[in-house]
Amino acid sequence: QIPKDPTQRWLRELTALSQQLQQVHPNVLAKMLRQRTVYQNEEIVVIDKPYGLPVHGGPGIKNCIADVLPILAKMLESMKAEPLHLCHRLDKETTGVMVLARSKEAAEKIRLLFKTRQVEKIYWAIVLGDPDPVEGIVEIPIVEKEVQSHQSHYKMTLAPNYRLCPEDGKVMKIRKNRNAERAVTRYRQLASASACSLLELQPITGVKHQIRVHLAYGLGCPILGDHKYSHWSKLAPQKLPELTLRRLKLEQSKARHLPLHLHAHRLCLPLGQPLDFVCKPPLFFQKTLRKLELDIPKD
Repeated sequence: QIPKDPTQRWLRELTALSQQLQQVHPNVLAKMLRQRTVYQNEEIVVIDKPYGLPVHGGPGIKNCIADVLPILAKMLESMKAEPLHLCHRLDKETTGVMVLARSKEAAEKIRLLFKTRQVEKIYWAIVLGDPDPVEGIVEIPIVEKEVQSHQSHYKMTLAPNYRLCPEDGKVMKIRKNRNAERAVTRYRQLASASACSLLELQPITGVKHQIRVHLAYGLGCPILGDHKYSHWSKLAPQKLPELTLRRLKLEQSKARHLPLHLHAHRLCLPLGQPLDFVCKPPLFFQKTLRKLELDIPKD
């Protein structure tokens, strides 16, 4: 049955799209990525990654970007083209700018640029609440931990080097967690309405799920639709403020269908001359901005 409510219908379509991406023939997927190519030269191909498509394969994943790189290369160049190479990764639910390399040498050069933090990455995210302060830097190490609950699972979490002393409330240094990785995220609020904010984010480091963890656990502003990092101990749908639900015309019981609102908006790559790529947020992201009355900045 088709839901009468447009929001429900729209969420259903998005879920269906993710499932379809898993069922289409690899050639169809490659064709879709070719249509989403935003730039190419002799070294690189830049695509606008769609929602719900994993970059790497894994259990239960039939289609991923890595698998169709040989087909995409042939479609873009010629039947003799060597497969494209991955240079960095985006989460399955993250959309936006993604760089692929045409050769092994180019891929190694670009991976090194990412590793040595010479690539400027700007993300947009719709989050719950307002960060305090509205602009700043979160610098808290991140570590992967097992969550002991009725369904044991792994999550990335904060591993701070400091805590408050219970006696006098002073800040004290604690022993570093050996497995924790340094993680730094710069953030800035671009708009605020309907108990939500639109944030511009610049991850300085590249730790797994860094932006999601820093926003949810560091700033207390989880990304809209981030059901994994909205609670620590349970796997449950995100709880949304009344006002947000009203604006989205959504019942809390249907909140689990909300997609993750995290978009790789811009990427600046210093290859010879600096190359600057921008991808507009996907339609569902733009619709959410309109419904929440968050004004999109004009860049």
